[in-house]
Amino acid sequence: MALAKSSVLIIDDEQSLRDFVNKNLEVRGFQTYTAANGLEGLALFNTEDVDLVIVDLMMPHMNGLETIRRIRQDSLVPIIVLSALGEENDKVQAFNIGADDFLTKPFGVRELLARINAVLRRSNWTKPQAHSGRLLRGEIAVDLDRHEVQAHGQAVDLTPTEFDLLVYLMENAGKVLPHQTILQNVWGPEYGQESEYLRVYMGRLRQKIEVNPTKPYYLRTERGIGYSFLD
Repeated sequence: MALAKSSVLIIDDEQSLRDFVNKNLEVRGFQTYTAANGLEGLALFNTEDVDLVIVDLMMPHMNGLETIRRIRQDSLVPIIVLSALGEENDKVQAFNIGADDFLTKPFGVRELLARINAVLRRSNWTKPQAHSGRLLRGEIAVDLDRHEVQAHGQAVDLTPTEFDLLVYLMENAGKVLPHQTILQNVWGPEYGQESEYLRVYMGRLRQKIEVNPTKPYYLRTERGIGYSFLD
């Protein structure tokens, strides 16, 4: 299994679920840490070398959203939310503060493992790029080897997923790309129906590279279909 030597912090107040996730990761070679609430989780996060955080939303002492906010103050570690709350608003709220993925309870082991490996794969910037060199479209420049982006002459900091999304759109400039196509090429074959992911990430990219994010010049919405990058 890909990246099975990674370390995972599991934060959930429900002991049976915490034990379930912990056991299934341990037997597959992951290093695991567990916490019953956000305060315990942050203490572990600040003392251990963690590659991935799995966190529940509804917990005592410190809920999952506040836990994510505090982690995101100084870390880009990938975060997967586990929650019984499965409405789109809940997902968008979690994504807006920095979550990378969202699994609605109950879920199966196979789905959990697929999402863990997909998130770790996207966060792994040491992997070789399918293409090297530079991409230049108008005033947006990307160095594929160094993972550096400039917009309008200014350096832009992107997360690994934001970077991969921008590169995919730029490599296919001028094409109308359906939601499912983008998700499966950027997030991975495990995805396809999570259009709310794209809305959040496209909003983030527009804030970072567009002169006027409310009237985007480069990142176009193709209503009812998907997105495109200006050719």
